[in-house]
Amino acid sequence: MGYSVDMVLVAANGPFLESLSPDVNIVDLGATRVLASIPALVEYLRSRRPHALLATLDHTCVAAIIAKRLSGSNTRVVVRLANVLSTSIAQSRVLRSRLVLWPLIKLLYRRADKVIAVSDGVAKDAMRFAAIPPERLVVINNPVPTDHIQHLTKDSVELPSIFVPNEPVVLAAGRLSPQKDFRTLIRAFAKVRVHRNARLVILGEGEQREELERLVTDLGLKPYVSLPGFVKNPYAFMARSAVFVLSSRWEGFPTGLVGGMAVGVPVVATGCMAGPAEVRAYGREGQLVPV
Repeated sequence: MGYSVDMVLVAANGPFLESLSPDVNIVDLGATRVLASIPALVEYLRSRRPHALLATLDHTCVAAIIAKRLSGSNTRVVVRLANVLSTSIAQSRVLRSRLVLWPLIKLLYRRADKVIAVSDGVAKDAMRFAAIPPERLVVINNPVPTDHIQHLTKDSVELPSIFVPNEPVVLAAGRLSPQKDFRTLIRAFAKVRVHRNARLVILGEGEQREELERLVTDLGLKPYVSLPGFVKNPYAFMARSAVFVLSSRWEGFPTGLVGGMAVGVPVVATGCMAGPAEVRAYGREGQLVPV
């Protein structure tokens, strides 16, 4: 649309940097942690004075609001809520998140110029638990570029050996974390294997890798379960799978679920708060099951 856009990063690294348009200016704050980047962000706001600053993820949103106030800039700050605040903080294994981040969110988020919630459920939770005034909130679902997804389904998969004739693949994707509840998915898959040949593939990386790998071994599923880690194109895997499963205990807006529906693979999802039921209302494919 002709706007000048900066991508301001705590540290300029990650697998998707090369996907950015050359028209986007990358600003590297050169910090090791989000809160440590606040002085550099203050300096950026003072020197660049952007019209608006959009922040996402809780630590980053807190840092953005603090930096705006310290800078004296008139930049509008918009924060994006990607998850159900109350549940994600309460379920955090990091004590600092519960003792420090939660009070800061309740204090600061209502001072943002606007708060974007990725689903109606996230918005209602934010009003209830963070006391964000409804006039400050707007719901904007995550964009899902369906035409681009269709193009990506034609790519070759990074690990073709995962797909074996006569063994349909159950696919899941997401951070290996308690939120995604892959433990329950693996135990459910063990029951599936009693009745028919199948393979389970879970794309993603996270702190529960060792725990999930032990569970796979304990259940005797090692030959049938793959955890290949992070992949840049999950849609190529979706297109070759028999079913896509979202087993989450809570969500914000499950982009992977929408992507599965866009690919056309059958989907099964938990009816968790928030997002899957809203997504399901927009399409006919798939089933919702209890968490």
